[in-house]
Amino acid sequence: MPRIDRGDLWKNKARSLQLQLRDRFRVAVDRHWRRPQVFIPDGYFSSTIQRWIRRFHDFRQESLPSSASFYRKRVSKDFNGDEDSVMLRMLQAVAVPVLGNVCHVFMNGLNRVQVYGLEKLHDELLHRPKGKPLLTVSNHVASVDDPFVIASLLPPNVLLDAKNLRWTLCATDRCFKNPVTSAFFRSVKVLPVSRGDGIYQEGMDMAISKLNCGGWVHIFPEGSRSRDGGKTMGSSKRGVGRLVLDADHMPIVVPFVHTGMQDIMPIGANVPRIGKTVTVIIGNPISFDDLNNMEKTKDVPRRRLYDAVASRIDHRLRELKVQVENLAIEQEMHLRNRSTQSMERAYGILHQVDWELLGLEGFMSVENDSGEKQEALVVPNTKASQPQESHSDQNLKMGFSYRVRGYMDRMELMTFAARGLFVNGESKSSAGFREMGPLRAWKQFLDANLLRQWNYC
Repeated sequence: MPRIDRGDLWKNKARSLQLQLRDRFRVAVDRHWRRPQVFIPDGYFSSTIQRWIRRFHDFRQESLPSSASFYRKRVSKDFNGDEDSVMLRMLQAVAVPVLGNVCHVFMNGLNRVQVYGLEKLHDELLHRPKGKPLLTVSNHVASVDDPFVIASLLPPNVLLDAKNLRWTLCATDRCFKNPVTSAFFRSVKVLPVSRGDGIYQEGMDMAISKLNCGGWVHIFPEGSRSRDGGKTMGSSKRGVGRLVLDADHMPIVVPFVHTGMQDIMPIGANVPRIGKTVTVIIGNPISFDDLNNMEKTKDVPRRRLYDAVASRIDHRLRELKVQVENLAIEQEMHLRNRSTQSMERAYGILHQVDWELLGLEGFMSVENDSGEKQEALVVPNTKASQPQESHSDQNLKMGFSYRVRGYMDRMELMTFAARGLFVNGESKSSAGFREMGPLRAWKQFLDANLLRQWNYC
């Protein structure tokens, strides 16, 4: 009796089942296609349905604007009432004045701010008609341009009025990452916008609602800060065009450009620097009356109007950028010349001192070695019968003189040494004079006056 291989048996069964399923599927498909059609392709009923479906599709495309089309979107004044809640307004009434005055003190106290045309901003901000919106535009150099630059341009009494201060926009991926930062930036009047969501997103609608209420909105038309420390400026985006044209009343647009914030907050820095100079120039308000009339009289595409507004603002900002860079260079040269003149004047005053009256005929001797001026100070010797000083006293004097030397230069040391000798009026014989440097003279003056009194205490 032949032996049956079970493996072959199972393979045959699986093969037969596969063939049955295939045949079954084919039969089912064939039966499906043999069913009578409800709509005959060449029939009148089928063509009428297709025609009505096509008309509905075309109507929907024309009536509802797509993401690639541009239109005027009306925004009411009470859009998004959550932003005007009582709790949020209370937080803004406290946080905005505090942050504004802190930034004002930092910019004008720990740094130096030079502003040209400040009256243009103050006139439009403080004396504009009631209900007239204000839109300020500027270049974006550092992450702290707002609020540092804005706070430096306003007096402290204006910074206390949180209701009339600016609203601004910030990306959600930067300022609204978590509930804590979201609450903070909302309390300082910052509106969220999402990158890539277009100009008809909710954040832009909120900004237009603030303009419709007669508020002040500040925006960076570039959409992002400069990546090379303010050397170049990006092109203005269409979003600023929508803020200008889609508001109920066309806002007053005031441009200004600044330079120097890249030194206060360099790229990659986490803490702002001090002792820097920021130069700001404010331009005249930009007029868009011709574009507004064109919108009312001619059938101009909305996209072209937005581009025209952005292009005009971009052109004005670039003109101001050239001016502010020239002013910054001129101011730097002026400060250098002023510093050189001050040094020369101090040097001349030292030469005009009547050292002979002080008993120091050879106090200043100038030698021109290797093209540099070298000063030599001549002071009298101390008395030979001075008591021997301890090692601790010598260390105290040397440490004190070393610290003084770290904070004062040679010219200042000579000036203070001469002043101290003149005020003391101590008589010194000119027989034992020896040539000494300014540091030794200052140390000698301390030995004769201050340290001697300390030793007696």
